[in-house]
Amino acid sequence: MNSHEIMELDGKYAANTYARFPVALVEGMGSELYDADGKRYIDMGTGIGVSAFGACDPEWQIAVTEQAAKLQHTSNLYYNEPSAKLAEIICKGTGMSRVFFCNSGAEANECAIKAARKYGEVTHGAEHYTIINLKNSFHGRTITTLSATGQDVFHKDFCPMTPGFVFADANDLSSVEALIAEHKCCAIMIEVVQGEGGVIALDADFVKGCEKLCRDHDLLFVIDEVQTGNGRTGELYAYMNFGVKPDVFSTAKGIAGGLPMGATVMNEKVAALFTPGSNGSTFGANPVCAAGAVSILSRLDRAMLDGVKERGSYIRERLADVKGVKSISGLGLMIGIELECDAGAVITRLIEKGVLALKAKTKLRLLPPLNIPMDILAEAMDKIVLAIGEEMSKAQ
Repeated sequence: MNSHEIMELDGKYAANTYARFPVALVEGMGSELYDADGKRYIDMGTGIGVSAFGACDPEWQIAVTEQAAKLQHTSNLYYNEPSAKLAEIICKGTGMSRVFFCNSGAEANECAIKAARKYGEVTHGAEHYTIINLKNSFHGRTITTLSATGQDVFHKDFCPMTPGFVFADANDLSSVEALIAEHKCCAIMIEVVQGEGGVIALDADFVKGCEKLCRDHDLLFVIDEVQTGNGRTGELYAYMNFGVKPDVFSTAKGIAGGLPMGATVMNEKVAALFTPGSNGSTFGANPVCAAGAVSILSRLDRAMLDGVKERGSYIRERLADVKGVKSISGLGLMIGIELECDAGAVITRLIEKGVLALKAKTKLRLLPPLNIPMDILAEAMDKIVLAIGEEMSKAQ
């Protein structure tokens, strides 16, 4: 099928929930993707931060296909080796105690919310179920994770929301303190970089202050690492950039290199709350997905993470003096670019030039493969700078 035929078929039968770009991708390798008509694109979005090492990474391919040829699914009534190894890698890499595996970031956040509410009930009483989230946050698209999301635009048409979530101003500890005083809380839940909120990194003092408030009031400190985790910011998990230690963190997206997997990671005081039957996920800990995740996480060593930081610094340097770039936000290879021109128009120009990029609110967003070769990254940045310049000229 050519691109037109694929888009026509999708338009006829798929739910109309996505404003898709007019690109029908069929294959790729590393940082390069190809559409059904053979056009090449440099991937600066990785499926919204999912394909950690790009398309069809050879080592990842071997791990996934070998496991698929052995056993593709077991259910959680039985043990499987890849998920056991993956749990060990995550716990040893973070100093945490236990992992619950699921399919997505939303499901991982649901588990984190369950953990917080159970902790509140057991520790303080059933009325202590309120979770403090931040305005401009995003935690998923289930009804409860939407309820935990601090952006009204995502609540439209789906009310009533799940009760028990209140919202503080980011980088304002007094706002958090006021909510603790006003409500019977069980947790503070934050993203240290608000991805869908515009790729905005929180202030380190604020993140540390939230941790201290949790310790002072015996609340759980929960961090959403769905987009920021698994090397994306130049550390294994983004909270490690801030010198804090969560009680619970969630992660997904890049963990399995392109396969659906989420995880909720807990310290010992939280893990002890979960007993057989208290949570579950049919496809969680799927051995094929777990094998892919073992392949990804086992290679996120210091050299790889330093390479992420090096590439992030290069992107920032290339954009620092570009006319039309107002500011650059984010950490590592999670980058938001505030422009004087329309980011959507720049993305359209980039598609024409063979570069795939994203938006976060009004910003141009870049989430390239963690190991994108420097020569391909340089080519992409040449085209990004050119597209911004062309759009600025048009605006004038």
